[in-house]
Amino acid sequence: MRSDVVTKGLERAPHRSLFKAMGYTNEELSRPLIGVCHAHNEIIPGHAHLDKIVEAVKTGVRMAGGTPAAFATIGVCDGIAMGHTGMKYSLASREIIADSVEIVGQAHPFDAMILIPNCDKVVPGMLMAMLRLNIPAIMVSGGPMLTGRHRGKDVHLVSVFEGVGRVKAKTMSLEELAELEDDACPGCGSCAGMFTANSMNCLTEAIGLGLPGNGTIPAVHAARIRLAKQAGMAVMNLFHENIRPRDIATRQAFENAMAVDMALGCSTNTVLHVPAIAKEAGVDLPLDSFNKVSKRVPHICSLIPGGPHSMEQLHEAGGVQAVMHELLASRDGLHQDVMTVTGQTLGKNLKKARVKDREVIRTVAEPYHKVGGIAVLYGNLAPQGAVVKQSAVADEMLTHKGPARLYNSEEEAQKAILGGQIKAGDVVIIRYCGPRGGPGMPEMLSPTSAIIGMGLGTSVALITDGRFSGGTQGACIGHVSPEAADGGPIALVAEGDVVVIDIPNNVLKVEVDDAELARRKEGWQPPAPKITTGYMARYARMVTSGATGAVLKDE
Repeated sequence: MRSDVVTKGLERAPHRSLFKAMGYTNEELSRPLIGVCHAHNEIIPGHAHLDKIVEAVKTGVRMAGGTPAAFATIGVCDGIAMGHTGMKYSLASREIIADSVEIVGQAHPFDAMILIPNCDKVVPGMLMAMLRLNIPAIMVSGGPMLTGRHRGKDVHLVSVFEGVGRVKAKTMSLEELAELEDDACPGCGSCAGMFTANSMNCLTEAIGLGLPGNGTIPAVHAARIRLAKQAGMAVMNLFHENIRPRDIATRQAFENAMAVDMALGCSTNTVLHVPAIAKEAGVDLPLDSFNKVSKRVPHICSLIPGGPHSMEQLHEAGGVQAVMHELLASRDGLHQDVMTVTGQTLGKNLKKARVKDREVIRTVAEPYHKVGGIAVLYGNLAPQGAVVKQSAVADEMLTHKGPARLYNSEEEAQKAILGGQIKAGDVVIIRYCGPRGGPGMPEMLSPTSAIIGMGLGTSVALITDGRFSGGTQGACIGHVSPEAADGGPIALVAEGDVVVIDIPNNVLKVEVDDAELARRKEGWQPPAPKITTGYMARYARMVTSGATGAVLKDE
Protein backbone atom coordinates (compact mmCIF):
# COMPACT_ATOMS: atom_id res chain seq x y z
CA MET A 1 0.00 0.00 0.00
CA ARG A 2 1.14 3.55 -0.71
CA SER A 3 0.53 4.48 2.94
CA ASP A 4 3.03 1.87 4.14
CA VAL A 5 5.77 4.50 3.90
CA VAL A 6 4.22 6.24 6.95
CA THR A 7 2.54 3.36 8.80
CA LYS A 8 4.80 0.28 8.51
CA GLY A 9 8.24 -0.63 9.81
CA LEU A 10 10.64 0.25 12.60
CA GLU A 11 11.63 3.62 11.11
CA ARG A 12 8.01 4.72 11.00
CA ALA A 13 7.41 4.58 14.74
CA PRO A 14 7.52 8.41 14.95
CA HIS A 15 4.96 8.66 12.13
CA ARG A 16 2.64 6.20 13.87
CA SER A 17 3.04 8.17 17.08
CA LEU A 18 1.67 11.25 15.34
CA PHE A 19 -1.32 9.28 14.06
CA LYS A 20 -1.91 7.98 17.57
CA ALA A 21 -1.90 11.56 18.85
CA MET A 22 -5.16 11.93 16.86
CA GLY A 23 -6.62 8.72 18.26
CA TYR A 24 -5.85 6.30 15.44
CA THR A 25 -5.49 2.67 16.55
CA ASN A 26 -3.08 0.04 15.26
CA GLU A 27 -6.03 -1.66 13.59
CA GLU A 28 -6.92 1.53 11.69
CA LEU A 29 -3.30 2.02 10.66
CA SER A 30 -3.19 -1.52 9.24
CA ARG A 31 -5.96 -0.67 6.77
CA PRO A 32 -5.77 1.37 3.54
CA LEU A 33 -5.57 5.09 4.36
CA ILE A 34 -8.20 7.01 2.37
CA GLY A 35 -7.95 10.78 2.00
CA VAL A 36 -11.31 12.58 2.15
CA CYS A 37 -10.83 16.04 0.68
CA HIS A 38 -13.76 18.39 1.16
CA ALA A 39 -14.61 22.07 0.82
CA HIS A 40 -17.05 22.45 3.70
CA ASN A 41 -17.37 26.02 4.98
CA GLU A 42 -19.95 28.50 6.22
CA ILE A 43 -19.71 31.08 3.42
CA ILE A 44 -20.89 29.10 0.37
CA PRO A 45 -24.51 27.82 0.39
CA GLY A 46 -23.49 24.97 -1.88
CA HIS A 47 -20.94 23.86 0.72
CA ALA A 48 -22.65 24.57 4.04
CA HIS A 49 -23.91 20.97 4.27
CA LEU A 50 -20.78 19.18 3.05
CA ASP A 51 -19.93 18.16 6.62
CA LYS A 52 -22.88 15.75 6.36
CA ILE A 53 -21.52 14.39 3.07
CA VAL A 54 -18.07 13.96 4.65
CA GLU A 55 -19.48 11.88 7.51
CA ALA A 56 -21.46 9.70 5.10
CA VAL A 57 -18.37 9.17 2.92
CA LYS A 58 -16.29 8.20 5.95
CA THR A 59 -19.00 5.74 6.98
CA GLY A 60 -18.84 4.13 3.54
CA VAL A 61 -15.04 3.89 3.67
CA ARG A 62 -15.15 2.19 7.08
CA MET A 63 -17.90 -0.19 5.93
CA ALA A 64 -15.61 -1.34 3.12
CA GLY A 65 -12.51 -1.77 5.27
CA GLY A 66 -10.64 1.52 4.90
CA THR A 67 -9.52 4.23 7.29
CA PRO A 68 -10.72 7.71 6.27
CA ALA A 69 -8.76 10.88 6.98
CA ALA A 70 -10.49 14.16 6.16
CA PHE A 71 -8.93 17.48 5.19
CA ALA A 72 -10.27 20.71 3.68
CA THR A 73 -9.57 23.13 0.86
CA ILE A 74 -10.85 26.59 -0.04
CA GLY A 75 -13.78 27.73 -2.15
CA VAL A 76 -15.38 30.90 -3.51
CA CYS A 77 -19.11 31.56 -3.85
CA ASP A 78 -19.40 33.23 -7.24
CA GLY A 79 -22.75 34.76 -6.32
CA ILE A 80 -21.38 36.47 -3.21
CA ALA A 81 -18.18 37.43 -5.07
CA MET A 82 -20.15 38.83 -8.03
CA GLY A 83 -19.94 42.48 -9.03
CA HIS A 84 -16.94 43.55 -6.96
CA THR A 85 -13.19 42.89 -6.65
CA GLY A 86 -13.86 39.47 -5.17
CA MET A 87 -14.91 38.12 -8.57
CA LYS A 88 -11.36 38.58 -9.85
CA TYR A 89 -10.30 35.84 -7.44
CA SER A 90 -12.89 33.24 -8.42
CA LEU A 91 -11.39 31.56 -11.49
CA ALA A 92 -7.91 31.94 -10.00
CA SER A 93 -9.02 29.89 -6.98
CA ARG A 94 -9.19 26.83 -9.24
CA GLU A 95 -5.39 26.64 -9.40
CA ILE A 96 -5.01 27.11 -5.63
CA ILE A 97 -7.54 24.34 -5.01
CA ALA A 98 -5.75 21.97 -7.39
CA ASP A 99 -2.36 22.80 -5.88
CA SER A 100 -3.57 22.45 -2.29
CA VAL A 101 -5.13 19.04 -2.87
CA GLU A 102 -2.01 17.89 -4.70
CA ILE A 103 0.17 19.08 -1.81
CA VAL A 104 -1.79 17.25 0.89
CA GLY A 105 -2.11 14.15 -1.29
CA GLN A 106 1.63 13.98 -1.89
CA ALA A 107 2.72 14.91 1.63
CA HIS A 108 0.44 12.28 3.21
CA PRO A 109 0.59 9.20 0.96
CA PHE A 110 -3.03 8.12 0.82
CA ASP A 111 -3.87 4.81 -0.81
CA ALA A 112 -6.95 6.37 -2.43
CA MET A 113 -8.97 9.57 -2.23
CA ILE A 114 -12.53 10.81 -2.24
CA LEU A 115 -13.10 14.44 -3.21
CA ILE A 116 -16.16 16.35 -2.05
CA PRO A 117 -16.81 19.67 -3.87
CA ASN A 118 -19.95 21.34 -5.07
CA CYS A 119 -19.45 24.79 -6.54
CA ASP A 120 -17.90 26.38 -9.58
CA LYS A 121 -14.10 26.27 -9.30
CA VAL A 122 -13.89 23.60 -6.62
CA VAL A 123 -15.14 20.83 -8.91
CA PRO A 124 -12.59 21.40 -11.71
CA GLY A 125 -9.84 22.20 -9.20
CA MET A 126 -10.35 18.89 -7.42
CA LEU A 127 -10.58 17.01 -10.71
CA MET A 128 -7.28 18.55 -11.84
CA ALA A 129 -5.62 17.44 -8.60
CA MET A 130 -7.17 13.98 -8.85
CA LEU A 131 -5.61 13.49 -12.26
CA ARG A 132 -2.23 14.84 -11.15
CA LEU A 133 -2.05 12.48 -8.19
CA ASN A 134 -3.48 9.55 -10.18
CA ILE A 135 -4.23 7.33 -7.23
CA PRO A 136 -7.59 5.51 -7.05
CA ALA A 137 -10.13 8.26 -6.49
CA ILE A 138 -13.78 9.22 -6.83
CA MET A 139 -15.75 12.48 -6.76
CA VAL A 140 -19.02 12.95 -4.87
CA SER A 141 -20.58 16.41 -4.87
CA GLY A 142 -23.02 18.07 -2.50
CA GLY A 143 -25.86 18.25 -5.04
CA PRO A 144 -28.04 21.04 -6.46
CA MET A 145 -30.26 23.42 -4.52
CA LEU A 146 -34.01 23.09 -4.97
CA THR A 147 -35.67 25.82 -7.00
CA GLY A 148 -37.52 28.45 -4.99
CA ARG A 149 -41.18 29.37 -5.39
CA HIS A 150 -42.33 32.97 -5.66
CA ARG A 151 -45.94 33.91 -6.35
CA GLY A 152 -46.61 30.55 -7.96
CA LYS A 153 -43.50 30.48 -10.17
CA ASP A 154 -40.14 28.72 -9.99
CA VAL A 155 -37.33 31.13 -9.10
CA HIS A 156 -33.61 30.93 -8.41
CA LEU A 157 -30.60 33.15 -7.71
CA VAL A 158 -30.54 34.64 -11.22
CA SER A 159 -34.16 35.70 -10.75
CA VAL A 160 -32.92 38.05 -8.03
CA PHE A 161 -30.11 39.46 -10.20
CA GLU A 162 -32.67 40.08 -12.95
CA GLY A 163 -35.00 41.61 -10.36
CA VAL A 164 -32.52 44.44 -9.83
CA GLY A 165 -32.91 45.38 -13.51
CA ARG A 166 -36.68 45.08 -13.26
CA VAL A 167 -36.76 47.50 -10.35
CA LYS A 168 -34.68 49.96 -12.41
CA ALA A 169 -37.07 49.47 -15.33
CA LYS A 170 -40.00 50.04 -12.95
CA THR A 171 -41.57 46.66 -13.74
CA MET A 172 -41.00 45.38 -10.19
CA SER A 173 -41.36 47.12 -6.85
CA LEU A 174 -38.72 47.15 -4.15
CA GLU A 175 -41.18 45.32 -1.92
CA GLU A 176 -41.55 42.45 -4.39
CA LEU A 177 -37.77 42.27 -4.86
CA ALA A 178 -37.38 41.90 -1.09
CA GLU A 179 -39.94 39.11 -1.16
CA LEU A 180 -38.16 37.44 -4.09
CA GLU A 181 -34.86 37.74 -2.23
CA ASP A 182 -36.35 35.62 0.56
CA ASP A 183 -37.88 33.04 -1.79
CA ALA A 184 -35.23 32.42 -4.45
CA CYS A 185 -32.71 30.25 -2.59
CA PRO A 186 -34.67 27.90 -0.31
CA GLY A 187 -31.74 25.98 1.18
CA CYS A 188 -28.30 24.44 0.77
CA GLY A 189 -26.88 23.15 -2.50
CA SER A 190 -25.30 24.46 -5.68
CA CYS A 191 -27.50 27.19 -7.19
CA ALA A 192 -30.58 25.78 -8.89
CA GLY A 193 -30.27 25.52 -12.66
CA MET A 194 -27.75 24.33 -15.23
CA PHE A 195 -25.26 26.90 -14.01
CA THR A 196 -21.52 26.21 -13.80
CA ALA A 197 -21.48 24.16 -10.58
CA ASN A 198 -24.22 21.80 -11.70
CA SER A 199 -22.73 21.67 -15.19
CA MET A 200 -19.39 20.51 -13.81
CA ASN A 201 -20.98 18.01 -11.43
CA CYS A 202 -22.93 16.53 -14.34
CA LEU A 203 -19.81 16.38 -16.50
CA THR A 204 -17.90 14.67 -13.68
CA GLU A 205 -20.51 11.93 -13.89
CA ALA A 206 -20.29 11.91 -17.69
CA ILE A 207 -16.49 11.54 -17.68
CA GLY A 208 -16.94 8.57 -15.36
CA LEU A 209 -15.27 10.03 -12.25
CA GLY A 210 -18.52 10.33 -10.25
CA LEU A 211 -21.17 7.70 -9.53
CA PRO A 212 -24.52 7.76 -11.37
CA GLY A 213 -26.64 10.47 -9.75
CA ASN A 214 -23.69 12.65 -8.78
CA GLY A 215 -24.80 15.52 -11.01
CA THR A 216 -28.51 15.70 -10.23
CA ILE A 217 -29.58 14.22 -6.87
CA PRO A 218 -30.77 17.29 -4.89
CA ALA A 219 -28.65 18.35 -1.94
CA VAL A 220 -31.45 17.85 0.58
CA HIS A 221 -32.51 14.38 -0.55
CA ALA A 222 -31.58 11.35 1.54
CA ALA A 223 -30.39 9.76 -1.72
CA ARG A 224 -27.47 12.23 -1.63
CA ILE A 225 -26.33 10.78 1.72
CA ARG A 226 -26.73 7.27 0.38
CA LEU A 227 -24.69 8.22 -2.69
CA ALA A 228 -21.92 9.51 -0.41
CA LYS A 229 -21.83 6.21 1.48
CA GLN A 230 -21.76 4.32 -1.83
CA ALA A 231 -18.85 6.51 -2.97
CA GLY A 232 -16.96 5.61 0.19
CA MET A 233 -17.44 1.93 -0.56
CA ALA A 234 -16.75 2.36 -4.29
CA VAL A 235 -13.35 3.95 -3.72
CA MET A 236 -12.28 0.85 -1.82
CA ASN A 237 -13.16 -1.25 -4.86
CA LEU A 238 -11.14 1.12 -7.05
CA PHE A 239 -8.23 0.68 -4.62
CA HIS A 240 -8.40 -3.12 -4.68
CA GLU A 241 -8.76 -3.18 -8.49
CA ASN A 242 -6.09 -0.46 -8.89
CA ILE A 243 -8.37 1.56 -11.19
CA ARG A 244 -6.93 5.08 -11.37
CA PRO A 245 -8.34 8.40 -12.64
CA ARG A 246 -6.23 8.42 -15.81
CA ASP A 247 -7.55 4.93 -16.63
CA ILE A 248 -11.01 6.53 -16.69
CA ALA A 249 -10.41 10.07 -17.99
CA THR A 250 -9.29 9.13 -21.49
CA ARG A 251 -9.84 11.10 -24.69
CA GLN A 252 -12.95 9.00 -25.33
CA ALA A 253 -14.31 9.86 -21.87
CA PHE A 254 -13.80 13.58 -22.50
CA GLU A 255 -15.55 13.27 -25.86
CA ASN A 256 -18.48 11.68 -24.01
CA ALA A 257 -18.47 14.57 -21.54
CA MET A 258 -18.49 17.16 -24.32
CA ALA A 259 -21.46 15.36 -25.88
CA VAL A 260 -23.36 15.55 -22.58
CA ASP A 261 -22.34 19.21 -22.30
CA MET A 262 -24.02 19.91 -25.65
CA ALA A 263 -27.10 17.84 -24.87
CA LEU A 264 -27.72 19.56 -21.53
CA GLY A 265 -26.86 23.12 -22.62
CA CYS A 266 -24.24 23.51 -19.90
CA SER A 267 -22.46 26.69 -18.80
CA THR A 268 -19.90 28.29 -21.12
CA ASN A 269 -17.44 27.91 -18.24
CA THR A 270 -17.16 24.23 -19.15
CA VAL A 271 -15.14 25.38 -22.16
CA LEU A 272 -12.55 26.71 -19.69
CA HIS A 273 -12.62 23.84 -17.25
CA VAL A 274 -12.87 20.71 -19.39
CA PRO A 275 -9.67 21.48 -21.39
CA ALA A 276 -7.86 22.36 -18.14
CA ILE A 277 -8.90 19.03 -16.60
CA ALA A 278 -8.00 17.17 -19.79
CA LYS A 279 -4.53 18.74 -19.76
CA GLU A 280 -3.86 17.10 -16.38
CA ALA A 281 -4.87 13.78 -17.94
CA GLY A 282 -2.47 14.30 -20.84
CA VAL A 283 -5.34 14.84 -23.29
CA ASP A 284 -5.24 17.82 -25.66
CA LEU A 285 -8.68 19.37 -26.28
CA PRO A 286 -8.36 22.41 -28.56
CA LEU A 287 -11.19 24.92 -28.43
CA ASP A 288 -12.59 23.86 -31.80
CA SER A 289 -13.27 20.38 -30.37
CA PHE A 290 -16.45 21.80 -28.86
CA ASN A 291 -17.74 22.96 -32.25
CA LYS A 292 -17.13 19.54 -33.76
CA VAL A 293 -19.15 17.88 -31.02
CA SER A 294 -21.84 20.58 -31.11
CA LYS A 295 -22.51 19.95 -34.80
CA ARG A 296 -23.27 16.26 -34.23
CA VAL A 297 -24.96 16.27 -30.80
CA PRO A 298 -28.37 17.95 -30.44
CA HIS A 299 -29.59 19.95 -27.46
CA ILE A 300 -32.18 17.67 -25.85
CA CYS A 301 -32.71 19.27 -22.40
CA SER A 302 -34.04 22.82 -21.91
CA LEU A 303 -32.95 23.69 -18.40
CA ILE A 304 -32.90 26.83 -16.25
CA PRO A 305 -31.69 29.51 -17.08
CA GLY A 306 -32.31 29.09 -20.82
CA GLY A 307 -35.34 26.85 -20.45
CA PRO A 308 -38.16 25.93 -18.06
CA HIS A 309 -36.93 22.76 -16.42
CA SER A 310 -35.13 22.46 -13.09
CA MET A 311 -32.30 20.22 -11.92
CA GLU A 312 -34.81 18.34 -9.79
CA GLN A 313 -36.93 17.65 -12.87
CA LEU A 314 -33.84 16.45 -14.73
CA HIS A 315 -33.11 14.09 -11.86
CA GLU A 316 -36.69 12.81 -11.84
CA ALA A 317 -36.45 12.25 -15.61
CA GLY A 318 -33.49 9.92 -15.15
CA GLY A 319 -30.57 12.32 -14.76
CA VAL A 320 -27.28 12.27 -16.61
CA GLN A 321 -27.40 8.50 -17.13
CA ALA A 322 -30.73 8.82 -18.98
CA VAL A 323 -29.33 11.65 -21.11
CA MET A 324 -26.33 9.49 -22.02
CA HIS A 325 -28.60 6.56 -22.81
CA GLU A 326 -30.53 8.76 -25.23
CA LEU A 327 -27.29 9.98 -26.81
CA LEU A 328 -26.46 6.43 -27.82
CA ALA A 329 -28.93 7.09 -30.66
CA SER A 330 -27.14 10.28 -31.79
CA ARG A 331 -24.76 10.45 -34.73
CA ASP A 332 -21.56 8.64 -33.68
CA GLY A 333 -23.20 7.88 -30.30
CA LEU A 334 -20.96 7.59 -27.24
CA HIS A 335 -17.85 5.58 -26.41
CA GLN A 336 -19.40 2.78 -24.36
CA ASP A 337 -16.25 0.81 -23.57
CA VAL A 338 -14.70 3.48 -21.31
CA MET A 339 -14.18 2.58 -17.64
CA THR A 340 -16.04 4.40 -14.83
CA VAL A 341 -15.72 4.61 -11.04
CA THR A 342 -18.47 2.00 -10.69
CA GLY A 343 -15.80 -0.48 -11.78
CA GLN A 344 -17.90 -1.17 -14.87
CA THR A 345 -17.79 0.26 -18.37
CA LEU A 346 -20.16 3.03 -19.38
CA GLY A 347 -22.05 0.62 -21.63
CA LYS A 348 -22.83 -1.66 -18.68
CA ASN A 349 -23.87 1.29 -16.51
CA LEU A 350 -26.25 2.58 -19.17
CA LYS A 351 -28.12 -0.72 -19.41
CA LYS A 352 -29.84 0.33 -16.18
CA ALA A 353 -30.75 3.82 -17.44
CA ARG A 354 -34.03 4.97 -18.96
CA VAL A 355 -35.75 8.24 -19.74
CA LYS A 356 -38.76 8.82 -17.48
CA ASP A 357 -39.99 12.15 -18.86
CA ARG A 358 -39.82 12.88 -22.59
CA GLU A 359 -40.54 16.57 -22.16
CA VAL A 360 -37.49 17.07 -19.94
CA ILE A 361 -35.22 14.72 -21.93
CA ARG A 362 -36.27 14.72 -25.55
CA THR A 363 -35.23 12.25 -28.21
CA VAL A 364 -32.27 13.03 -30.45
CA ALA A 365 -34.73 12.87 -33.36
CA GLU A 366 -36.91 15.63 -31.87
CA PRO A 367 -34.56 17.84 -29.84
CA TYR A 368 -35.00 21.36 -28.55
CA HIS A 369 -32.22 22.40 -30.95
CA LYS A 370 -30.55 20.36 -33.68
CA VAL A 371 -27.11 21.51 -32.57
CA GLY A 372 -25.47 21.46 -29.15
CA GLY A 373 -25.80 24.05 -26.41
CA ILE A 374 -22.43 25.76 -26.91
CA ALA A 375 -20.82 27.37 -29.96
CA VAL A 376 -17.32 28.74 -30.50
CA LEU A 377 -17.20 31.82 -32.75
CA TYR A 378 -14.27 33.08 -34.84
CA GLY A 379 -13.50 36.18 -36.88
CA ASN A 380 -11.40 39.32 -36.82
CA LEU A 381 -12.81 40.19 -33.38
CA ALA A 382 -11.87 36.78 -31.94
CA PRO A 383 -9.11 35.15 -34.03
CA GLN A 384 -8.54 32.50 -31.34
CA GLY A 385 -12.21 32.07 -30.55
CA ALA A 386 -15.08 33.26 -28.36
CA VAL A 387 -17.78 31.22 -26.63
CA VAL A 388 -21.57 31.54 -26.46
CA LYS A 389 -24.30 29.42 -24.87
CA GLN A 390 -26.37 29.31 -28.04
CA SER A 391 -29.15 27.28 -26.45
CA ALA A 392 -29.93 30.30 -24.21
CA VAL A 393 -30.00 32.86 -27.06
CA ALA A 394 -33.35 34.08 -28.40
CA ASP A 395 -33.92 33.11 -32.03
CA GLU A 396 -33.99 36.76 -33.14
CA MET A 397 -30.51 37.31 -31.66
CA LEU A 398 -28.75 34.33 -33.27
CA THR A 399 -27.72 36.81 -35.96
CA HIS A 400 -27.28 40.45 -35.05
CA LYS A 401 -25.52 43.56 -36.31
CA GLY A 402 -25.17 46.71 -34.28
CA PRO A 403 -22.95 49.54 -33.05
CA ALA A 404 -20.31 48.86 -30.42
CA ARG A 405 -20.81 50.49 -27.02
CA LEU A 406 -17.44 50.29 -25.30
CA TYR A 407 -16.62 49.89 -21.61
CA ASN A 408 -13.30 49.03 -20.01
CA SER A 409 -14.81 47.59 -16.85
CA GLU A 410 -17.92 45.75 -15.71
CA GLU A 411 -18.77 48.60 -13.34
CA GLU A 412 -18.89 51.15 -16.19
CA ALA A 413 -21.13 48.88 -18.26
CA GLN A 414 -23.45 48.10 -15.36
CA LYS A 415 -23.91 51.81 -14.64
CA ALA A 416 -24.71 52.50 -18.31
CA ILE A 417 -27.21 49.64 -18.55
CA LEU A 418 -29.08 50.50 -15.35
CA GLY A 419 -28.89 54.19 -16.28
CA GLY A 420 -30.84 53.59 -19.49
CA GLN A 421 -27.93 54.48 -21.80
CA ILE A 422 -28.09 51.19 -23.76
CA LYS A 423 -30.67 51.02 -26.53
CA ALA A 424 -32.15 48.22 -28.62
CA GLY A 425 -29.69 47.07 -31.28
CA ASP A 426 -26.55 48.01 -29.34
CA VAL A 427 -23.62 45.64 -28.86
CA VAL A 428 -22.14 46.19 -25.40
CA ILE A 429 -18.42 45.37 -25.27
CA ILE A 430 -16.73 44.97 -21.88
CA ARG A 431 -12.97 44.54 -22.29
CA TYR A 432 -9.79 44.33 -20.25
CA CYS A 433 -11.52 41.61 -18.23
CA GLY A 434 -9.65 38.54 -19.52
CA PRO A 435 -7.50 36.12 -17.51
CA ARG A 436 -4.59 38.57 -17.43
CA GLY A 437 -6.41 41.89 -17.81
CA GLY A 438 -9.16 41.29 -15.24
CA PRO A 439 -7.17 39.79 -13.75
CA GLY A 440 -8.93 36.50 -13.22
CA MET A 441 -11.51 36.68 -16.02
CA PRO A 442 -14.41 37.88 -13.83
CA GLU A 443 -17.96 36.73 -14.55
CA MET A 444 -20.52 39.22 -15.84
CA LEU A 445 -23.80 38.05 -14.28
CA SER A 446 -24.73 41.53 -13.05
CA PRO A 447 -24.74 43.29 -16.47
CA THR A 448 -26.25 40.31 -18.31
CA SER A 449 -29.03 40.06 -15.74
CA ALA A 450 -29.53 43.82 -15.90
CA ILE A 451 -29.98 43.59 -19.69
CA ILE A 452 -32.66 40.93 -19.19
CA GLY A 453 -34.29 42.86 -16.35
CA MET A 454 -34.36 46.06 -18.40
CA GLY A 455 -36.26 44.25 -21.15
CA LEU A 456 -33.35 44.26 -23.64
CA GLY A 457 -32.67 40.52 -23.76
CA THR A 458 -33.95 40.12 -27.31
CA SER A 459 -32.38 43.25 -28.75
CA VAL A 460 -28.94 43.81 -27.14
CA ALA A 461 -25.81 41.66 -27.31
CA LEU A 462 -22.92 41.64 -24.84
CA ILE A 463 -19.34 40.69 -25.76
CA THR A 464 -16.40 40.39 -23.38
CA ASP A 465 -12.94 38.91 -22.98
CA GLY A 466 -14.15 38.03 -19.49
CA ARG A 467 -16.64 35.25 -18.90
CA PHE A 468 -20.24 34.68 -17.94
CA SER A 469 -21.98 32.96 -15.10
CA GLY A 470 -23.71 29.70 -15.96
CA GLY A 471 -26.82 31.66 -14.99
CA THR A 472 -26.46 33.94 -17.99
CA GLN A 473 -28.99 33.91 -20.81
CA GLY A 474 -29.19 35.96 -23.99
CA ALA A 475 -26.71 36.88 -26.74
CA CYS A 476 -23.75 36.97 -24.39
CA ILE A 477 -20.39 36.10 -25.96
CA GLY A 478 -17.38 35.63 -23.70
CA HIS A 479 -13.80 34.35 -23.62
CA VAL A 480 -12.88 36.59 -26.59
CA SER A 481 -9.29 35.66 -27.42
CA PRO A 482 -6.72 37.15 -27.64
CA GLU A 483 -7.85 39.32 -24.75
CA ALA A 484 -7.61 43.10 -24.74
CA ALA A 485 -4.73 43.19 -22.25
CA ASP A 486 -2.67 41.19 -24.76
CA GLY A 487 -3.51 43.61 -27.58
CA GLY A 488 -6.23 41.43 -29.07
CA PRO A 489 -8.60 43.01 -31.63
CA ILE A 490 -11.21 43.61 -28.93
CA ALA A 491 -8.84 46.30 -27.59
CA LEU A 492 -8.90 48.07 -30.97
CA VAL A 493 -12.66 48.42 -31.44
CA ALA A 494 -13.89 52.01 -31.45
CA GLU A 495 -17.22 53.39 -30.24
CA GLY A 496 -19.82 52.94 -32.97
CA ASP A 497 -17.92 50.30 -35.00
CA VAL A 498 -20.42 47.84 -36.45
CA VAL A 499 -20.17 44.38 -34.88
CA VAL A 500 -21.54 41.33 -36.71
CA ILE A 501 -22.70 38.25 -34.80
CA ASP A 502 -23.65 35.13 -36.75
CA ILE A 503 -23.93 32.25 -34.29
CA PRO A 504 -25.24 29.61 -36.75
CA ASN A 505 -22.14 30.18 -38.90
CA ASN A 506 -19.76 30.59 -35.92
CA VAL A 507 -18.80 34.16 -36.87
CA LEU A 508 -17.89 37.15 -34.69
CA LYS A 509 -16.38 40.13 -36.46
CA VAL A 510 -16.16 43.90 -36.56
CA GLU A 511 -16.67 45.73 -39.86
CA VAL A 512 -13.23 47.35 -39.82
CA ASP A 513 -10.60 46.37 -42.37
CA ASP A 514 -7.25 44.85 -41.46
CA ALA A 515 -5.30 47.98 -42.40
CA GLU A 516 -7.33 50.15 -40.01
CA LEU A 517 -6.99 47.60 -37.20
CA ALA A 518 -3.22 47.55 -37.80
CA ARG A 519 -3.11 51.37 -37.66
CA ARG A 520 -5.00 51.36 -34.37
CA LYS A 521 -2.67 48.69 -32.99
CA GLU A 522 0.33 50.99 -33.55
CA GLY A 523 -1.14 53.52 -31.16
CA TRP A 524 -2.24 50.98 -28.55
CA GLN A 525 -0.48 50.74 -25.21
CA PRO A 526 -0.89 47.84 -22.77
CA PRO A 527 -2.74 48.89 -19.63
CA ALA A 528 -1.15 49.03 -16.20
CA PRO A 529 -1.88 45.96 -14.04
CA LYS A 530 -5.01 46.40 -11.94
CA ILE A 531 -3.59 44.38 -9.05
CA THR A 532 0.13 44.68 -8.33
CA THR A 533 0.61 42.64 -5.16
CA GLY A 534 -0.25 39.22 -3.80
CA TYR A 535 -1.58 36.12 -5.50
CA MET A 536 -3.53 37.84 -8.28
CA ALA A 537 -0.47 39.78 -9.40
CA ARG A 538 1.45 36.50 -9.71
CA TYR A 539 -1.54 34.86 -11.40
CA ALA A 540 -1.77 37.62 -14.03
CA ARG A 541 1.88 37.08 -14.94
CA MET A 542 1.49 33.30 -15.23
CA VAL A 543 -1.99 32.74 -16.73
CA THR A 544 -2.58 31.77 -20.35
CA SER A 545 -5.45 32.61 -22.71
CA GLY A 546 -9.08 31.75 -22.19
CA ALA A 547 -8.74 29.82 -25.46
CA THR A 548 -6.47 27.35 -23.66
CA GLY A 549 -8.56 27.03 -20.51
CA ALA A 550 -6.80 29.85 -18.63
CA VAL A 551 -4.32 27.35 -17.22
CA LEU A 552 -1.02 28.56 -15.83
CA LYS A 553 2.18 28.49 -17.85
CA ASP A 554 4.29 25.40 -17.34
CA GLU A 555 7.49 27.44 -16.99
